[in-house]
Amino acid sequence: MPNLSLQSPPPETIKQLIVLYNKKELNVLVKRGKKLLSQYPKAFFIWNILGAALMDLGSTEEAAEAFKKVIYLNPNYADGFSNLGVILKKQDKLEDAAKAFRKAITLKPDYAEAYNNLGVTLEQSGSLNEAINLYKKSILLKPNYAEAYNNLGNVLKSQSNFKEAINAYNKAISINPKYPEAFNNLGIAFQSQGRLEEALSSYNNAISLKPNYSSAYNNLGNVLKSQNNLKEAINAYN
Repeated sequence: MPNLSLQSPPPETIKQLIVLYNKKELNVLVKRGKKLLSQYPKAFFIWNILGAALMDLGSTEEAAEAFKKVIYLNPNYADGFSNLGVILKKQDKLEDAAKAFRKAITLKPDYAEAYNNLGVTLEQSGSLNEAINLYKKSILLKPNYAEAYNNLGNVLKSQSNFKEAINAYNKAISINPKYPEAFNNLGIAFQSQGRLEEALSSYNNAISLKPNYSSAYNNLGNVLKSQNNLKEAINAYN
């Protein structure tokens, strides 16, 4: 019979780690998590939240090792495979990331986030039509998934399907009105259609939500320059 004391920390301990993660006290979480793992080396949840904190801190190699430990300890834990896929994608290991996301979906067929992340991975690999299908599947499972709509818009935009891309971005914004990336992408789609006033409005919305959004300022400058509004264009570029 397994020694449960080495696998199952008290629920209050788990709750404290979750609170630290939600408060973004990541360095504290990492220190506490590593200390707990010396006592509970088989506690896959601690490995998982430790990996998430390390990933947010930019320690990708250490995070990857933590997530590999998660799926070793619990091969049926879909979140562990999904998190491993995210870190592998960050490392540009796209084929391995896709395998991890597919495994997560096999374990949890209604896993909208894994479908979305697999779509991003395949999009980066150039499989655009498959990515579109995955984003649509993600949206079907989670109709209020603003990020999936934004990602769908990006692929449609890359295929010059601006009308459908604009619809996708507008849907993302209707779900999350404080989504600067969706406003910026919407502006690009409008600009590609010559709808410059709508593009200006979209870029300004993006900037109002994210004042340090350099890409949106650059896009705004491009539109202003095309309208010979050079003084304002220079301000935007600056």
